[in-house]
Amino acid sequence: MFKAIYLQFGAALLAAIGAWVIVGERGLISVGVAAVAAIVPNLLFAVRLAMVSKRPGASYVANFFAGEFLKIAVTIGLLAIAIKGYPEMHWPSLMIGLAIVLHAGFIAFWKKS
Repeated sequence: MFKAIYLQFGAALLAAIGAWVIVGERGLISVGVAAVAAIVPNLLFAVRLAMVSKRPGASYVANFFAGEFLKIAVTIGLLAIAIKGYPEMHWPSLMIGLAIVLHAGFIAFWKKS
């Protein structure tokens, strides 16, 4: 679980640097907002699942689905707060950065070790 978050962080750094080179500071900040809105809920979700897996008798499936629902809600909430708080948002950078960061976690499933 945590390997996926590390890969998301690396993808966020690369996307932010690319947006900074192409768009400038607005692009950098927009990708950073997208990265925070995706990585923070994923990190909280991973920590929650790690804690639940160590408890005897805990329903892992129920906690997984509840955590996934909360993760999506927190992601949407963080994006809404960021959009209101940073009106100069560069929308293409935000959307592309969000897509890159969210899809980077799937690379963890392809890699062995």
